Amino acid sequence: MKTKVLITGVSGFVGSHLAEFLLHNFSDRVEIYGITRWRSKIENIAHIIDKIKLYECDITDFPSVLSIIEEIRPDKIFHLAAQSFVPTSWKLPVETFNTNVIGQINIFEAVRHVRRVDETFIQVAGSSEEYGLVYHDELPIKETNPLRPLSPYAVSKVAQDLLGYQYYMSYRMNIIRTRAFNHEGPRRGEVFVTSNFAKQIAEAEKGLREKVIYVGNLEARRDYTDVRDIVRAYWLALERGQPGDVYNICSGRSYSIREVLEILLSYAKVKLEVVQDKERLRPSDVPILLGDYSKFNKLTGWNPEIPFEKTLEDLLNWWREHIRQ
Repeated sequence: MKTKVLITGVSGFVGSHLAEFLLHNFSDRVEIYGITRWRSKIENIAHIIDKIKLYECDITDFPSVLSIIEEIRPDKIFHLAAQSFVPTSWKLPVETFNTNVIGQINIFEAVRHVRRVDETFIQVAGSSEEYGLVYHDELPIKETNPLRPLSPYAVSKVAQDLLGYQYYMSYRMNIIRTRAFNHEGPRRGEVFVTSNFAKQIAEAEKGLREKVIYVGNLEARRDYTDVRDIVRAYWLALERGQPGDVYNICSGRSYSIREVLEILLSYAKVKLEVVQDKERLRPSDVPILLGDYSKFNKLTGWNPEIPFEKTLEDLLNWWREHIRQ
């Protein structure tokens, strides 16, 4: 009998890559089910849509979530649906909390109602943003580091993280928490900095905009991993992770946004002027995120395999293919 895998946010950036990974590596072992919203961008999974059973659902609506869990009775749930853009969380903090926190509670409660507590393994996709303000003597960041979130988004992810722990302790649910650091690659949403830079370059190359690239804070440093390595880690987390535990997923190397920009500009086919746009600056920004994934490596043997330069090149080429003149 095949393992029933439910991916919330299956048509999103990470969800679509996870579905691809499972189909490529375990098509004989898994049945893939996916949750999307009515306004989801289905084009991310258009090439594999016939291999996924899709459900349209707002995860903040408990009856809808319960109905889906009752019908599928999933063995594994990868909970990836979220409001994941940090700047939006300042503008829409209530919506961010409603989607991220209430949506996750609905999934947990639905699994409990269907009495799948012992049978269903759930991955809670946390974020390095949970660590927030990190002091230099705390680098690289281990899972035991204090959580000092600096945005409404980050606070919502802390809530998701701790709810995962609480439901494990209270009901012994098979919940594994991951804290992924920045992940990039093809299909990354254009609001995110690496993808936004890549899109601006691709548009300038095609003559669709002036030969200027607009930037925000270039000094922040982030730990980047290719999304295709991330989804491989997510699968291993549910295969080998200890329920109730938490694992950093990262590369162990940080790049400044300036370095990211320089790498992308090195691939550009036109010369571009760099201009700072004050509208792109955040009310507060995390200066540096540099992770330690040794705990997860020791458990699973996972290491990131795709070089960051390759990640950025693939992202830029994706935009070149998807921008039409």
